[in-house]
Amino acid sequence: MRFGIVGMGRMGSGIALQAMARGHSVVGFDVAGVTPKLEDSGVEAAESIKALVERLSPPRFVLLYVPHGDITEKAVEEIVELLDLGDILADGGNSHWRDSRRRAIAAEERGIRYLDIGTSGGVEGARNGACFMVGGAKDAYHVVESLLRDLSVAEGTAHVGGPGAGHFAKLIHNAIEFGMVQAIAEGVALLESGEYQFDLPAVFHNWAHGSVIRGWLIELAERAFRSNPDTDPLSGYVEDTREVRWAIEHALEKEIWAPVITESEMAFYAYRDRRNVTAKVVAMLRHEYGGHPIHRGEEH
Repeated sequence: MRFGIVGMGRMGSGIALQAMARGHSVVGFDVAGVTPKLEDSGVEAAESIKALVERLSPPRFVLLYVPHGDITEKAVEEIVELLDLGDILADGGNSHWRDSRRRAIAAEERGIRYLDIGTSGGVEGARNGACFMVGGAKDAYHVVESLLRDLSVAEGTAHVGGPGAGHFAKLIHNAIEFGMVQAIAEGVALLESGEYQFDLPAVFHNWAHGSVIRGWLIELAERAFRSNPDTDPLSGYVEDTREVRWAIEHALEKEIWAPVITESEMAFYAYRDRRNVTAKVVAMLRHEYGGHPIHRGEEH
C-alpha cells in the first residue's frame, strides 16, 4: 500500500520504517522536514501536506502522528480540505476521544472517512510492531486493516468501536499503565529502604521469568537499571503529557472509583524532589517505553 504520514517524529518515523520493511511505500511530511536518513531509507519527502496528498492515489490513506491539541486540530482541518470522497484520514496520536468523535462527524459530512487509532508499544513498537486500538466506521477500518496488521505485532490490531473508541481505549490503557509504573517504582523504593543491598537488574531479571508480575514493564525496569546503575545523579522531575487527567475527569463524571489511577497521576505533582527514588524510577521507565526525557541534577 502507498500511503502518507504527517508527522515524522519518533512515532511517525518508526511507523514509516516498519511499513517499508513490510513492502509498503510511504510519502512523509513534517514541519521540520523529513530527515535525510529517512529519505535514504526510502521515505518520499513531501514539501507540504498538499504535496503529500497530491502524490497519493484514491482512495488515499493519510496517517497523522502529531501532538494532540491545536496542532492536531489544524492538521485535520487542512487535510480534510484536501482529501476527496472516500479517502481515509486516521489520527494515530493521543487525542481526546470526544475531539476524535467530533472530527469524525465533521469529516464524514464531507465524505471523508475518519479513524482514531490508539497506538501502544512506544517508540520500539512503532519500529518493530505496535498495538493498535482502532475506532471509527468498520468499512474504513477494513480498507486499511491489512496495512495495520503489517505494522503491528501478531494479534495487535483490533477495531474496538465507533468514532472515538480507539482513543478512549488507549486513554484507559495509559491510565492502567500509570498505575502499574507507579507500583513498580514504589516497590523499588521499598527494596532500597531495607537492610539488603539488592542487585536491582538481577531482581527484575528474575521477576521477568515466571513471576506473577512478569511483563514488558518489568523487562524495561531491568534494562533501565542496567543503563542507570546509579540513580543519584538523576533528577526527580518526571515529564507528564497529561492525557491521563482526561481519564480521571471521566471517572469523576461517571462516579467511578479509580483511586490507583488518580493517585498515580497526582504523584506527578510530588515528583519535583531530585532525591525521590520513586520519581526517578518512574522517569526511567517512561524513558524506556516512551522515550520521555530523563533529567539529571538540578535541570528542573
